[in-house]
Amino acid sequence: MKTVNMYTDGACSGNQNEENVGGWGCILEFAGREKELWDGEVNTTNNRMELCAPIAGFSAFKEKGLRVRVFSDSSYLVNCFRQGWYKNWQKNGWKTSQKKSVENRELWEQLIALTEGQTCEFYLVKGHLKLTDRDGAPLDESSARLKKAYESFCRHNGPFSFEEFYRIASCNNRADDLANEFIRRQRAVDVTAY
Repeated sequence: MKTVNMYTDGACSGNQNEENVGGWGCILEFAGREKELWDGEVNTTNNRMELCAPIAGFSAFKEKGLRVRVFSDSSYLVNCFRQGWYKNWQKNGWKTSQKKSVENRELWEQLIALTEGQTCEFYLVKGHLKLTDRDGAPLDESSARLKKAYESFCRHNGPFSFEEFYRIASCNNRADDLANEFIRRQRAVDVTAY
């Protein structure tokens, strides 16, 4: 079975405000190659962007039967799949345990449909993890802060080597950069419009 690693992140500048801009980033990694995807929308939410990233990633697949390892800093996304929230939502007519309508239902339905036929694993990553010292040199296992983050990652996700963890954290940081690229470009367009 082919294994694809997917690193996703969403961002929203001005989240909870009426006027805001959000972006998402996704990196697909397979057989030593990477594909970067990113986009965004105005007047959105962070959670919508967190869902748009894996939707774009899964939409890029040309085949079923893949093992897809999704790495995200969104507990909203990861816990839904790990804890099976969506199964209860579906059984309860897309209502939460508090009897409220599930937010972003259309995105959840799209994402769930895209995961069908794939073997998916979801891993929670600490977002915005600083991987370099003040001078820009890469940190290693001797860094107390990075060691603590690595141990926490393994506690939540199972055994990974430090090298795997470092790569995952690096790709997650890059996905964050991609998510913010749409926001940066949208702001530049907004500034030049006046």
